Amino acid sequence: MPLSMYQAAVPPLVRSLENLAHILGKASAHAAEHKIDPQVLLQDRLYPNMFSLTRQVQIACDIARRGIARLGSSEAPPVEDNETTFEQLVERVHTTISYIQEFSPEQLDGTEDREIQLPMGPQTLTFAGQPFLLMFVMPNVYFHVTTAYGILRHNGVPLGKLDFLGQPPQ
Repeated sequence: MPLSMYQAAVPPLVRSLENLAHILGKASAHAAEHKIDPQVLLQDRLYPNMFSLTRQVQIACDIARRGIARLGSSEAPPVEDNETTFEQLVERVHTTISYIQEFSPEQLDGTEDREIQLPMGPQTLTFAGQPFLLMFVMPNVYFHVTTAYGILRHNGVPLGKLDFLGQPPQ
């Protein structure tokens, strides 16, 4: 049976976001245990011209939420970027997971060729649905989740590969 757009989108995004929430939980516990001001971790970045941990999480959620909405021919509700704690970031991740899980296979399957318009600054990019999902949404989410992981690992949070990948699916 061919892989459907729903199967290619929702389960992997949910898994990555659940793992991101787990990573953020471990970071919060690490900060508390070692008496590290959480803002040190939340505002850290891998390089001065890169976004902070907080912004990496926000972008991962936004790309997943907006990407699924565009594929489902809807507009994702706006979300303010006002998180200042680990708990608020975890809540944003869980809210994103809940939102994308509201989409049914019927809403996403068959969208491989749907035209997707993506405003990017002064221009608008146009994709077919499948390349939009596989070459824009998924790599972007993975990039920002990976960068969040890297920021925290660099700061001594005890994370391993399975924290990023999660437990093997059953």
